[in-house]
Amino acid sequence: MIPFSSQRGLGQDLATHLMNELDNEYMEVADLRGAIAQDLHGAFAEWEAQAHALTQCTNYLFSLSINPDQPQGPLTRAQYDDYIARTEEALGLTGQPRAVIFHIKHGREHCHVVWSRIDAEAGKAVHMAFDRDKLMMVTRAFAREHGLRLPEGYERHARGKARQMSLYEMHQQRETGLTKEERIEAVTSAWQSADSAKAFMRALEERGYILATGWRDYVLVDLYGHVNALPKLIDDRSVRTRQVRAFLDKDYPVESLPSVEEAKGLAAQHRQAIEEAGAREQTAGRREELKELQARRRAKLEKEAKALKIRQAEERVASETAMRQARDAIKRAHLDVLRRMRTERYERRATGLAGFLGRVSGIELVRRKWHRHQDRKRNAAYLAERDALRERQREARLALQRKHEMQGLDLRRKITALDRTEARELASLEQAGRAEARARHRAGHAHMPALKLELGPRGRKAVPHKAARRYTSELAQADVLPVGPALIMRVLGFHSVSAISMVAGERRSWSGVRSRSPAGRSRMA
Repeated sequence: MIPFSSQRGLGQDLATHLMNELDNEYMEVADLRGAIAQDLHGAFAEWEAQAHALTQCTNYLFSLSINPDQPQGPLTRAQYDDYIARTEEALGLTGQPRAVIFHIKHGREHCHVVWSRIDAEAGKAVHMAFDRDKLMMVTRAFAREHGLRLPEGYERHARGKARQMSLYEMHQQRETGLTKEERIEAVTSAWQSADSAKAFMRALEERGYILATGWRDYVLVDLYGHVNALPKLIDDRSVRTRQVRAFLDKDYPVESLPSVEEAKGLAAQHRQAIEEAGAREQTAGRREELKELQARRRAKLEKEAKALKIRQAEERVASETAMRQARDAIKRAHLDVLRRMRTERYERRATGLAGFLGRVSGIELVRRKWHRHQDRKRNAAYLAERDALRERQREARLALQRKHEMQGLDLRRKITALDRTEARELASLEQAGRAEARARHRAGHAHMPALKLELGPRGRKAVPHKAARRYTSELAQADVLPVGPALIMRVLGFHSVSAISMVAGERRSWSGVRSRSPAGRSRMA
């Protein structure tokens, strides 16, 4: 069982990596708590917003990968839950928002757990002191109780002998197809077999490395553009950085070496012709399969978008209908009251002598004024109720509009997340094609293809065609070069025609022989 943990930010990149279905035969988001959104991109975006709004924390996530040892068998879901609970308690992450994702890659099931370090109630990030040591203690206790064997690096007596690969080393291994041990073995064999700096340089080129200078005096840039410090790739405890510097400084001083960027440019030019065509051919069929997978997944999201559009239209129609019915209801109620009051007043009116006396005495006038006063109050109450209803409906209409806008934003966020996931899957496919093409080009060798580069001082271009004869003696070159006066003079150690004539005792004419330059032809003529 090998856990790997890190504090990190860039939640959207992590969500894209975890949602990659191309590199995994199976992907399941088993648990997601502490977030409104029910997808990883949305949840991580919420946690990032909390981190920026409440704290100044940049590494607001704590990511844990749990990789069971396959020879010992897979872990059950109960065992995963037990280990996750132990980790939460040891690191102070109990109750924090988290996501649990299960992957099956090449038949190997493993689990990713991502916690938010932001305590929203306290307004601060959970302090993660000595998280590696705490995780190691949790792993030991878990392994003892469940009868599991741990790697050498997790035993107390072997601490420091084994170390997990860094993220950069894992990326380098995926890109090159070579493990760190294979790279160390290749560079170490070149170091041990070389008796001079030039021989060491040639051995490095044969193994696909360029000697350059960067953040350290001597670094190696491989054929695929990755950078490593030279002393760290020599597996010999007796070799120190100062010894490497002393060995190379005479023939290859630091100021004569290319920079890391220049070396990367040279490596890129060399590998471009090697792998472009092979990578395209290798991924042609898988690219079509990936397109079909992405089309099915996008069709599901497009179906959700259409359903959302129809549902929102129905909600708007239903809302407007209900609002209109509510307005009509209070209007009808008001009119019904008016009709009833008019009917009652008409039925209670005074007639005959009582009506005459009421008109003569002025009582009827007072009664009509009182009725008009009641009608005005009743009409004012209706208008106030109608205005209040309209205000409530306006607020409800705005709330519905904001709800629909948020649903649209959430849908667009899902589309953006899908675009990022598809781009990541395509990049993974291309990376896999390059790795397969590189492995095929190596033809079974545990090192990269040779680099045929003539590296000169800065400002001079590489001359690949001269690299083959770079360390070949002049006598050996005489077997492959065309015979001419310049070659004969160089082999015999003379620098002019007159010197050859003095040794031979006579001056011979070379007018019929080709010279390498117009000046040489005129001088020998």
